[in-house]
Amino acid sequence: MMRTVDALLSQGRVIEPPSAFREWAWIRDERLYEEAARDPEAFWGRVAEEFVHWFRPWERVFEWTPPRPGTSPPWFRWFIGARLNVCYNCVDRHAQTWRRTKAAIIWEGEPGEERVLTYQDLHREVQKFANVLKSLGVRRGDRVTIYLPMIPELPIAMLACARLGAIHSVVFGGFSAEALRDRINDSGSRVLITAEGGWRRGQIVPLKRNADEALAECPGVEHVVVVHRGVMDATHVPMREGRDHWWHRLMEHASLQCPCEEMESEDPLYILYTSGTTGKPKGQLHVQGGYLVSVAATQKWIFDLRDEDIYWCTADIGWVTGHSYIVYGPLCNGATTVMYEGAPDYPDRDRWWALIEKYRISILYTAPTAIRSFMKWGEEYPRRHDLSSLRLLGTVGEPINPEAWLWYWEHIGGRRCPVVDTWWQTETGCILISPLPGVTPLKPGSAARPLPGIFADVVDEEGRSCPPEVPGYLVLTRPWPALSRTIWGDPERYVQVYWTRFPGIYFTGDAAVKDADGYFWLLGRVDDVINVAGHRLSTMELESVLVEHPAVAEAAVIGRSDEVKGQVPVAFITIREGIPTTTELGEELKGYVVTRIGALARPAAVFFTAELPKTRSGKIMRRLLRDIAEGRVLGDTTTLADPTVVQRLKEMYEERYGEGS
Repeated sequence: MMRTVDALLSQGRVIEPPSAFREWAWIRDERLYEEAARDPEAFWGRVAEEFVHWFRPWERVFEWTPPRPGTSPPWFRWFIGARLNVCYNCVDRHAQTWRRTKAAIIWEGEPGEERVLTYQDLHREVQKFANVLKSLGVRRGDRVTIYLPMIPELPIAMLACARLGAIHSVVFGGFSAEALRDRINDSGSRVLITAEGGWRRGQIVPLKRNADEALAECPGVEHVVVVHRGVMDATHVPMREGRDHWWHRLMEHASLQCPCEEMESEDPLYILYTSGTTGKPKGQLHVQGGYLVSVAATQKWIFDLRDEDIYWCTADIGWVTGHSYIVYGPLCNGATTVMYEGAPDYPDRDRWWALIEKYRISILYTAPTAIRSFMKWGEEYPRRHDLSSLRLLGTVGEPINPEAWLWYWEHIGGRRCPVVDTWWQTETGCILISPLPGVTPLKPGSAARPLPGIFADVVDEEGRSCPPEVPGYLVLTRPWPALSRTIWGDPERYVQVYWTRFPGIYFTGDAAVKDADGYFWLLGRVDDVINVAGHRLSTMELESVLVEHPAVAEAAVIGRSDEVKGQVPVAFITIREGIPTTTELGEELKGYVVTRIGALARPAAVFFTAELPKTRSGKIMRRLLRDIAEGRVLGDTTTLADPTVVQRLKEMYEERYGEGS
């Protein structure tokens, strides 16, 4: 880790905000930081009044009871007693002003179809679909699972749930039937919304087929609403009588008027599942008031959002980035948000740059994984297009290496666009560490400082603040409004995962280092979660699937660094006696993981080994496997039951990939 830290901190380059940008930025000085540090509760109260419409004001801004080790969970509430409706804030209030004819969503499908929904259009469609849900028996507090491609019906369904006070659970369209099944059953959803399919690199993603397979083991689902995306003839889509309903047919007869429910600030808004080290996905529960305040404010501050901007976050709405910064953050601010269904390299590697030129996009928010791919493909693709409309760039999902940051700044932003490198998590709900583009000098590779109202630190094993340039654990010392309130159905796990490592302090699970200027440099996960292209996958979940294969006796999965995806899974597998270890079996196991979890989880490599490195108590030493995969000097092997095992694995790995791979 120290070599990594030294390499990062030795970059030494500082890029000041362009003077023209600074002159017109929403935030041009440090007063916001000072206000938040002086009185955090008063600060968040003022922010809540500025960004959100409330039907009833709060009685108190904040209540907080820190956890006591072994006795009580953390307990905190924001904007106590206040009432609001998230959908009203994102749709109705804009549809009642001049923004009613402004584009709310600009959508393009992978084959090239286009749709533009104004705020007036969105208001109509959301009200109609909310009435559809009511006709299917959905009421306040009910859970609705959404399994859709990146089409406008996805945010419409989310907003309709919010309008009614129903709790939505969006499942990424790239997940398998089994992953969908587990999330439906854990949330207790009564309704599933899906489509017959979607497009990805010219291929059909069979969502309805996956959904039907999942629903065979989901007894609680009463209704399935199917959007006809148009990837196949409707007559070829299997529909179960009484359970399955076409979206467009239900919408034909739906009323145009549906009043908003007045929700308490601490009422649930949505559940979003993220991977954990136990293998069972964690259903993060986010609530109405604090979440909306946080995403609306950070959207405005970090992206310097203006009414004339065309804003594009390239994430999928199935991940938290899409929830917060495609749907709720932009729409609460009355912005125009772009949605694109397909891949960045279909039909050619300049698709994104063509979209920016076509729609005159001014703000681009994407992942380092994508940037590294563009670097690999070369500068010729962005050069084909006029990118002069861009004025701000952002990154999200994982730490960005300085080389990729500088390439992005130079070849996409033309050296005129500030790059806001953002750090946050599914659990945090909103961005917590980021530059403010009109204020913050930029250091390529650093997410800069915690935002106003966010209190972060880097601590050692004892919870003591680390000196500058000494790596440690990234923690948050005080709750903020968007922090998830619990893990759905498992509050004990919530306490165990986030609040017991350092009692009274939120443990992020990430490693970081602060430099002498107080800038944070993120170093990746400290637990057994792999960050693949900004998406977190549990090693335990992958191992559990592999061991279910009849040929596998034991499996250990680790994340190996990858110049494009950040990390990729690598599997070390012990095969059952008598079964030959062949290349074909390795490919079969990779496909097995894809079938059970999704393409994102496909192992980059499978190694067959007679034994795995274990301690004398039987614990697999994944740390040593990571050392092998990263080409590092092996760490302490004295606790191994058989130290020769790890040396044999190292030789096997180097034979395939070369020493130091």
